[in-house]
Amino acid sequence: MPEIQKDDTATGKPLPSHAKVVVIGGGVVGCSILFHLAKFGWKDVVLLERDELTSGSSWHAAGQIHTISSDPNISRLQGYTIDLYKEIEETSGHSVGLHMTGGFYAASTKEWYDYLKRERSKARYMGLDQEFISPKELAERHPLIDTSQYYAALWDDQDGDLDPSGATYAFAKAARVHGAQYFTHCGVTATTQRPDGSWDVTTPKGVINAEIIVNCGGLWAREVGHMQGLHIPVQPMEHHYLITEAIPEIVERMQPGGAGRLPCGIDYEANIYFRQERQGMLLGTYEPKGTPWKVEGTPWTFGHELLQPDLDRIADRLELGFERIPALANAGIKDAINGPFTFGPDGNPMIGPVPGMTNYWCAVGVMAGFCQGGGVGLTMAEWMIDGEPSIDVWAMDVARFGDWATPDWGTVKSTENYERRFVMTFPNETLPKGRLQKTTALYDRLVAKGARMGQGFGLENALWFADGPDDAHEEPTFERNRSHDYVAREVKAVQEAVGGIEIANFAKHEVKGAGARAWLDRILAGYVPKPGRLTLTPMLTPKGRLYGDLTVACLAEDHFMLFGSGAMQDAHRRWFEKDLPADVSYANVSDDWHGIALSGPKSRELLQRITRDDVSAEAFKFRDLRQSFVGGVPVILNRISFSGELGYEIYCKPQYLLRLAEAIEAAGADLGYRWYGARALMSMRLEKGWGVWTLEFRPDFDAVESGMDAFINWKKDFVGKEATLAAREAGPKRRLVTMAIEAEGIDVTNDEAVLKDGEAVGYVSSGGYGHRTGQSLAMGYVNAEHAVPGSELEVEILGEMYKARVLDGPSYDANGANMRG
Repeated sequence: MPEIQKDDTATGKPLPSHAKVVVIGGGVVGCSILFHLAKFGWKDVVLLERDELTSGSSWHAAGQIHTISSDPNISRLQGYTIDLYKEIEETSGHSVGLHMTGGFYAASTKEWYDYLKRERSKARYMGLDQEFISPKELAERHPLIDTSQYYAALWDDQDGDLDPSGATYAFAKAARVHGAQYFTHCGVTATTQRPDGSWDVTTPKGVINAEIIVNCGGLWAREVGHMQGLHIPVQPMEHHYLITEAIPEIVERMQPGGAGRLPCGIDYEANIYFRQERQGMLLGTYEPKGTPWKVEGTPWTFGHELLQPDLDRIADRLELGFERIPALANAGIKDAINGPFTFGPDGNPMIGPVPGMTNYWCAVGVMAGFCQGGGVGLTMAEWMIDGEPSIDVWAMDVARFGDWATPDWGTVKSTENYERRFVMTFPNETLPKGRLQKTTALYDRLVAKGARMGQGFGLENALWFADGPDDAHEEPTFERNRSHDYVAREVKAVQEAVGGIEIANFAKHEVKGAGARAWLDRILAGYVPKPGRLTLTPMLTPKGRLYGDLTVACLAEDHFMLFGSGAMQDAHRRWFEKDLPADVSYANVSDDWHGIALSGPKSRELLQRITRDDVSAEAFKFRDLRQSFVGGVPVILNRISFSGELGYEIYCKPQYLLRLAEAIEAAGADLGYRWYGARALMSMRLEKGWGVWTLEFRPDFDAVESGMDAFINWKKDFVGKEATLAAREAGPKRRLVTMAIEAEGIDVTNDEAVLKDGEAVGYVSSGGYGHRTGQSLAMGYVNAEHAVPGSELEVEILGEMYKARVLDGPSYDANGANMRG
């Protein structure tokens, strides 16, 4: 049974009247944040816990730790977390009960073997020490496993287990060594913001004023958020694991001179994780039908408690576990643990400053707290103290969910994520739950035409078009799938005639006011256009890292529209609002403007048929814009294209979108007009060597190595200029390149290793098939010495090496004549 620890030294002292930061919640995540803030120099920091430290989920966690994650930077932070445990143990004098046994991820199907090959490829360029071992080697390292079930296993020396309560207390006590304070039995009952932006935090022991508050409420994250009208889309889920009685083989291994502690493991197909626990074993599972706990809200009276086990729910998983580890079938069950853990909609934490709020931060939904807690603490402390984290943490940023992520949606998606915890998600797979959360007026129309829909920032959007609704399906796979030929058809229409794509999922930010131009000139590194013109510009952090690539439209001298990444719209909103002058107004108007982009050599002819304006090449030049009427509706009309062909972006209010679409379809019927989706667009932009946000463009990179320095106006002052000048002077150590891959039937997706003579020299940021050029393409970052055009490299795809050649510019229409025509 998990053990409960107490700290009587954290209850009797008086509460200070002020703190720079108040952390609400004393689980492993809150204690880690407290530790990192104090270690990095902010001593005036306080943690408040309603009961004992670890109350909620931390105390009954299984304590198994590992580095593998779907996101490479989360993997890095998990590696950091595991390495940190020795430090906090030494600093605090409190044992974390760490066992570095090594661990393995077992593949019992070809598909899981392919998945692990992708993970090993990521490990190559990340510098993680992971290697495949054979079933025979697995049997030697873990004799209790029936290895006849497996193709292979991926081994990681850094995996192991620890004592969850011990680790949490070690963080807290190490924080105290560095000057921080924590108080138990001091629950927060209210959070009230003052006009100066600070917070009064009310507790039974008094009120403490904080410059910043951090919601680390864990099981109570929703309730803490409700104090300030914030609805966080997380959901506690019931979760079982078992602890067996002593197993004779383990008893023998633990005798003096014995083989010692068994490694931990994960079996994806069986949906189980397991490790040694004393002289028995711990076995946990994520059952295929999850059980949300306390959907209506977590009771404040819940504490060091467990839930009634329901082994019938996990009976089939247990059978698989006993089949894979036969010794378990003969061992008695000592304890059956059922406890609630908080899950987020996509399984990753939700951390950072909350958009739309001032000095309110959160770190919630960290269900793998003992793998990720240290990394979350590091990131949060860097973000608060330095203004930005040291690596891109978009996969954990709370801003990736907007107000469309309601509590009900959060419960649905968090449950789905729980059920899919050890279920593979393929690159072409769209998950079924939580759909239709946001749609446009064209949703039914496009589905009727065969659209296979995806979801981005809550909004449904077309991925590709089949021959009809019954034909719009595909099997999840790592290889090219049945959509390939349909996408080719869409690209052909754009290349030879005219195609249209919905662009509601692009972000739109409106900036107005007498000071708008001056403000934009400072926060954007590129040129701010004159009225009636468009420019592309990077947006940088003070440290010179990329934080946006935006198209800036000047509607009037004091009126601008910025178009950018739909996924980043709330993150950009947060960025804009934190430093907004009094003479500038800003609004995220993404939902106020939907639209359609036309692309192809006949796009001008189609457009001219449905507008009274002269849109000839002379009258409406590349990168011109105007407010006009198209298809009988008022629009913002941009002459720009992300397809690389002649094209236009037509933005209208949502109520006009259906009328606009009908006009386009009618006018384009004899021109070969065809709808196309995101996969066709991504294929075409690859041929142009154009990066996209969250893939090529991220805060991990600066303007020089990404090539975005070509759009910088060096004659002005802008945020990040000093750091960018230094980067330019030093020269990049890596560069963004486009590569042609010699591959048939399969393409890269992202995160594959790029190698030279067997050594990792970079990684793939994205890729796919270029239908106009007839070649497999990849974009990625490689060491500068290998970024020279013509460099011969290799890319690892599912464990196989494929030849790759660095290209000298775009592989299609290199001088951009089509787009500018």
